[in-house]
Amino acid sequence: MDKLLNAGRYIFPLSFLLYVGLHLGKPNVGAAFVPDYLPFPYFFNYFTLVCILLFITSAVIGKYDKLAYCLMAIYVILMALLVHLPRAMGHEISISMTANMDREKELEMVNFFRNIMVTGALLGFAKFVAKDTRLVG
Repeated sequence: MDKLLNAGRYIFPLSFLLYVGLHLGKPNVGAAFVPDYLPFPYFFNYFTLVCILLFITSAVIGKYDKLAYCLMAIYVILMALLVHLPRAMGHEISISMTANMDREKELEMVNFFRNIMVTGALLGFAKFVAKDTRLVG
C-alpha cells in the first residue's frame, strides 16, 4: 500500500503535463486566458508553459521542490482570483462566446473552484511532501 501512496508524489506534479500540452498545442487557448490589461498574450502563454515545466521538474527530482510547490500555489490562486473569478462574473468573455454566456460563466466558476482545490493540494504537498527547504523554510 505504501508504494501506491508514494506514487502520488509523482502523479500529482506530472498531471500538470496536461497544461503543458494545452499551452504548447493550442497557444491561442492559453493566450485567451491572459487578461486584456496585459500585453503580449502569447508571450504569457509560453512563459507559463516554461514555469509549469520548471515546477514539474523540480517536484519530480526533489530539488527546490518546496519553493516550486509554493510558487505554483501562488500562480494557481492568482489565476483563480484574477482570471477565472472575473470571467465567472461575466468580465472579459469574448464577443464570440456571448451566445453561450451563461455556460461560459458556469465553466469559469468550475475553473475557479478547481484552482482553489489545486492550491490547497499544492500547499499540502509543500508542507508534507517536499523535502528541499533551502529557500523556503
